Amino acid sequence: MFEHAAHDNPISRRLMIGRMARAALGVTVVDALADPLASAQAATAPKTGDVSVIFLMMRGAMSHLDTFDPKPGREEQGETKAIQTKTPGVLFGEHLPKLAGMADRLAVLRGMTTETGAHEQGTYLMRTSYTQLNSIVHPSMGSWTLHVKGKQSRDLPGYVLVGNGNEHPGAGFLDASLTPVPIADPKLGLENTRLPAYLSERQFQRRLSLADRIDRDFRQRYAGPQIAAYDQMYKDATRLLGSVDLQAFDISKEPEAVRGRYGETTFGQGCLLARRLVESGVRCVEVEFNKWDMHQDIFEDLPEHVGTLDTAMAALLDDLAASGLLANTLVVLATEFGRTPKINQNAGRDHHPAVFSCVLAGAGIQGGVVHGSSDERGFHPDDDAVTVADFNTTIAVAAGLPHEQEFSAPNGRPFKIGGGGTPIRKVLVEGRL
Repeated sequence: MFEHAAHDNPISRRLMIGRMARAALGVTVVDALADPLASAQAATAPKTGDVSVIFLMMRGAMSHLDTFDPKPGREEQGETKAIQTKTPGVLFGEHLPKLAGMADRLAVLRGMTTETGAHEQGTYLMRTSYTQLNSIVHPSMGSWTLHVKGKQSRDLPGYVLVGNGNEHPGAGFLDASLTPVPIADPKLGLENTRLPAYLSERQFQRRLSLADRIDRDFRQRYAGPQIAAYDQMYKDATRLLGSVDLQAFDISKEPEAVRGRYGETTFGQGCLLARRLVESGVRCVEVEFNKWDMHQDIFEDLPEHVGTLDTAMAALLDDLAASGLLANTLVVLATEFGRTPKINQNAGRDHHPAVFSCVLAGAGIQGGVVHGSSDERGFHPDDDAVTVADFNTTIAVAAGLPHEQEFSAPNGRPFKIGGGGTPIRKVLVEGRL
């Protein structure tokens, strides 16, 4: 409906405020807030020791044999060769050369296991630590983090999702204001920001004032947490409109060489955006990477996908380390389950929840570690199996969240951040527990 704004154009405050508020109430997905406006120097940096989280979600089930748990010499390995990493004795798939060269920063969990072999349910479990039910929606790990730790930046959102946001649980039963603000395309950032030609700034302010008077009786009559969240989102959005921090969403501010290092892909630019947002004080950023569901022709499609991951994640870790932010930023690479060791008749790999791999790096994490293993075929965990609850509880510990505390849902049922799993001591820095 609206054109993309140049930096000197007026901002469509009505559009931004309305969409943010609707997202807070779970009515629809936010696809626009405002165009970035100011220089990077004005961004609010995270406080020292205050952990941010970047969650890289590989949707569709990433093959462990072709990435972080190869089985060289086995028929199951197929066409993907194994390469040596910087960590002695640890091998990765050949399409991860950059991450292999920084394996000393990574903690690889090769014994991940789940009973959920369906994409929607598996992704929900990974994001929330709980089984999907019709009776309740559980909060995502990002919303839990924001609930406990609060926002780092006064003006920027606390939680951003880079991706389409389909089936995302959002804030679940927590306050609606903890819902992530979605960005569909990192190259466009926050879109649709110019007032239509027929509406002046003065007219817009009059409409806001009128809407406030109309809503006043409703707010008084139905006062409650959801309405309070709605009002708070309006206030936050209004304040954000005048903030210099909006530039954090504009990756065009980055030099061309930097953008190129992340790869000219949606996921690569999403990782660049995640880095900028964390630098500017956004508490949690989740970046989706789809199309890992390779039931056929896996060795034709996989090299490009794994290469995209390798380029983007390596650039992200390098930049965070160079700026000193990696010590305060937990980077999570996860997928909902693995793929079969056996190559099917369509030259692909099918769903395999029995064993898969995930990776951690950054704040609270001991690098150069491999925890657990799969058997010689990559079919079952062979040592130190890790459940999704164990994995997410480890994330909670690394992020400084109270993983043992019980929180009550509206129905009175108790829940724990991470699902009450056992944190994996081997991958955590000493003294974290």
